Amino acid sequence: MHLHKVKIGGLETPNNVFLAPLAGYTNAVFRSMCIRLGAGLTFTEMVSAKGLCYNSENTRELLQLTPEYGAINACQLFGSEPEYMRRAACGEYLAPFDLIDINMGCPVPKIFKNGEGSALLSDIPLAQSLVRAAKASGKPVSVKFRIGIDGEHIVTRDFAVAMRDAGADMITVHGRTRNKMYSGEVDYGEIAKAKSAVDIPVIANGGVFCLADADRLMDETGTDGVMLARGAMYNPFVFAEITGAGVPDKKAVIADQLNRTFALYDSRFATVYMRKMISFYVKGQKNAAALRVKLMVADSKEEIEDILSGVSFN
Repeated sequence: MHLHKVKIGGLETPNNVFLAPLAGYTNAVFRSMCIRLGAGLTFTEMVSAKGLCYNSENTRELLQLTPEYGAINACQLFGSEPEYMRRAACGEYLAPFDLIDINMGCPVPKIFKNGEGSALLSDIPLAQSLVRAAKASGKPVSVKFRIGIDGEHIVTRDFAVAMRDAGADMITVHGRTRNKMYSGEVDYGEIAKAKSAVDIPVIANGGVFCLADADRLMDETGTDGVMLARGAMYNPFVFAEITGAGVPDKKAVIADQLNRTFALYDSRFATVYMRKMISFYVKGQKNAAALRVKLMVADSKEEIEDILSGVSFN
């Protein structure tokens, strides 16, 4: 992996291996854990710009931060109305954040049908207006987008140039079309087109689960870095592998995540969330299927701790 710093406007990351925004997963504790494991940059779950403007409590909760994080605070916003984007970006709730990312790639039907996420790939002028609106905050702005709606409507190069021209300080390209959701091959060639078309940092996203995947994505696209999504969700220790930081005691790291999650969130949320996360982490371990069955019925921190104590991670 070709490790180096990435300049995003006036910011600079320690390396070029990033954690993607993941709805339902990249909460404050998980982001902090990934930073300690070697990630150079992480993002909040995607946050509704309109929800912030309407003071939605559920939306605000996605912006929680932890004091031990100690890195660039980056928030991902989604929306399709420039005025709400401007108000959210300039508002008090994003005051602690250093970087604003705009989601233009989410393929989920609810988001797409509302004209948000990857629907913006079909309306470049509106997408540009959203970038300009977020730039009113005075903060660096990045954009994460897909290569097109489907194979008949590939827009990678034009969209990359349009985002740069609107003022984006970095772009991340997910090398799949919207209709492929999260499956299928990543189109390295299209990501490379974005890189060759603009002079701002370009980050490649899609299909990175190990060091070899990261190397291949960098080599075949020529991009400035890689962004991990499901690969990090299933195995956050991949950041240590890719950056050469050395994989720490996995059980100790997971136990710390468990403690911090229960300290920051209410018991019910923490229980459901950690059951889900540890179910990912035990994949490939001895008796993984039986462990997942036990986890799914665990109803307290103590029960989860008891299950975790019996796991010997590779």
